[in-house]
Amino acid sequence: MDEVTGDIEIPADQQKQGLAGKMMTLSSPAAREWLEKRRGNIRPWAEFIATAKFRSPANPAAWGKRVMKNVEFYQSNYLFVFLGLVVYCILTNPLLLIALAACLGACYIIKIRSDEKKLVLMGKELSVAQQYGVVAVASFPLFWLASAGTAVFWVIGASFFLIMLHASLHTEGGEDETEPMLEEIV
Repeated sequence: MDEVTGDIEIPADQQKQGLAGKMMTLSSPAAREWLEKRRGNIRPWAEFIATAKFRSPANPAAWGKRVMKNVEFYQSNYLFVFLGLVVYCILTNPLLLIALAACLGACYIIKIRSDEKKLVLMGKELSVAQQYGVVAVASFPLFWLASAGTAVFWVIGASFFLIMLHASLHTEGGEDETEPMLEEIV
């Protein structure tokens, strides 16, 4: 068999890209496009949290309409509220932070080493997918000890509560401003 040799030239923009840049790039064009669309649809945060626009809905029909309209209108803002709660949850649980760092670090090492050489365990070569499987199995007890399940359900519950509270109370552009407030009806 002929041996292939040569030099691979790396483009200058990729040479200067550090570890964080490599990790933050999305490989899927669809994912990149979706993220850019979300970023472009963020409504101004001052408008999003304007307490002057918070009113109770007059009746259940108005409530349902308002929730649907606000969820559609502020979808990108709600996504960032969710992501903020995820970051908060991870940072306030040190053991979960350590477990995530260990899992992601192991995956990064597998990615780096898979390019250099194959891992051989007891005379059998492990594929990259098998190595990731070993990391997942080894990470499970760490995540269990770190209460990752509790954290996931807390984030889901807190996100649902905050998003529904905002979507229920925030009026948009005069749409509900003429309706009487709930306190005035009772």
